[in-house]
Amino acid sequence: MSSVNLVVMVVGLLVLAQQSFQMSLRNPVAETNNCKIDFTRLGLVLTSDTNEKALQDSGLFTPDAETPYVDIAGRRFHIGTLNARYIVYVKIGGNSVNAAIAVQILLNRFRIQGIIHFGSAGSLDKESIVPGDVSVPLAVAFTGAWNWKKFGSAEGKLNFGEFNYPVNGENLLASVDYDTVKLFSEGHSPQDVFWFPSTTSWYSAATQVLQDLELRQCQDRACLPSKPKIVFGTNGSSSDSYIRNKAYGDFLHKVFNVSTADQESAAVAWTSLSNEKPFIVIRGASNVAGEANPGLSPASYLASYNAFLAAAKFIESIPTPRLACE
Repeated sequence: MSSVNLVVMVVGLLVLAQQSFQMSLRNPVAETNNCKIDFTRLGLVLTSDTNEKALQDSGLFTPDAETPYVDIAGRRFHIGTLNARYIVYVKIGGNSVNAAIAVQILLNRFRIQGIIHFGSAGSLDKESIVPGDVSVPLAVAFTGAWNWKKFGSAEGKLNFGEFNYPVNGENLLASVDYDTVKLFSEGHSPQDVFWFPSTTSWYSAATQVLQDLELRQCQDRACLPSKPKIVFGTNGSSSDSYIRNKAYGDFLHKVFNVSTADQESAAVAWTSLSNEKPFIVIRGASNVAGEANPGLSPASYLASYNAFLAAAKFIESIPTPRLACE
């Protein structure tokens, strides 16, 4: 072999190696031969053990016979079908960091068509949403990024002095403003965002598919005081704070016109948008901020179960391609 041919061969091998390495960085499953993993599926993202129990109790999920799950970075990604649609579901474990990491792993490791996120939430507007109801928000705000002002500053949306008890006045905690966060996506300059709107086409489809869905009112002989419903057209608030305080819940509702609060929705939306994947958020109200549920209230479980019913019905409406290796 001539030295010229040898050089050409070596350069060619280096180019192939570089392309293979770049492909692995872009999509870790690109070089796998596992059809169950490589196949395009819907991603179902849930938050808690109660959410997962609702899914399992429904009997609608069938694990894949050959590869029922894959464990990655301490999380279990369940592979199977739901209402005859191919899905991967993962329990993210609560708070925005866990949510973002789990969704990013899901999108990196599997070929995901889009993200359906369901879970529980606290109602901030009991005139519209009561325990057991399901909210499908138009958009979710991340209300967890604060710019804390110096004492004496006249700026800030949340002025702590206005919440002094029994008399309003100055407060050494001063006030805070709510900051935007950076949204990064391929081919675009970073954007400063506060609201994360649901994918328009999916939201529009949900309003049609879910409008007549029958939700469950009773669980183990305990019933909600009224028939639960699905609520469209509201907005949600999401942060790492669990909102039990009525005054702060009322503040969020008044200032940002949000009707629910949770800890994960914005992060799920954020990661989906960054990866340019369609998504929708479906949250069941388990409580009203500042109000205690009666001891025998079934609202906690029914919030999860009804949210799951809505998610499952929506998934049924989305066509997915069949496995190429079937």
